[in-house]
Amino acid sequence: MSHFNAILFDLDGTLLDTAPDFIWCLNTQRARHNLTQLDEHSIRRVVSNGARGLVQLGFGLRPEDPGYDECHAELLALYTSHIAVCTRLFPGLTEVLAHLDAQGVPWGIVTNKASQYTLQLLEEMDLLQRCASVVCPDHVTHTKPDPEPVLLAAEQIGVAPEHCLYAGDHRRDIESGLAAGMTTVAARYGYLGADENVAEWNAHHIIDHGTEFFTILDTHQPDTDSA
Repeated sequence: MSHFNAILFDLDGTLLDTAPDFIWCLNTQRARHNLTQLDEHSIRRVVSNGARGLVQLGFGLRPEDPGYDECHAELLALYTSHIAVCTRLFPGLTEVLAHLDAQGVPWGIVTNKASQYTLQLLEEMDLLQRCASVVCPDHVTHTKPDPEPVLLAAEQIGVAPEHCLYAGDHRRDIESGLAAGMTTVAARYGYLGADENVAEWNAHHIIDHGTEFFTILDTHQPDTDSA
């Protein structure tokens, strides 16, 4: 039985491996513009930075550059049409979610992915009805690393932040969770930048495989002062 009252996950790079669909989209877009294919690893490393990061990687364009808006829109249109073709739960997460559901432990998603794409993706992955909370950037005033999104998720589920676990694969996820007073898990299997040192994030736990959640869920001792 989990000692947490709720489990929150970042989406891309933590719960779902969405990189294969982004790889297809970006390379399909590059092919339309007569550009060579990028290697999968280089794309995977920037998926956590969203479409903005992918446009910068694939076309060298920043939001202030001419042509950026058109390129950004083209990529998102491709993604909408190919949003859950190759995306899968990371290894071990199918079992983790089944365990949480069986134990009656609510779980939710706190992501910097816009709700338009998050809700479509979760629906197509048959996960939306299982989520106790889904918080996207358009639901809050301040996005991660601010604690507002994870605090909103805890409020929606009806649990105290100190009894929540939040897992993510980016420094901003851990900073958000820590600022909210949650137990944090850094998913080192996620979409890390080339020079990223996960140990510097100061997460309570670091994991390399989804099944390691079981150890954290079963061994964590709640803070009796705040129980």
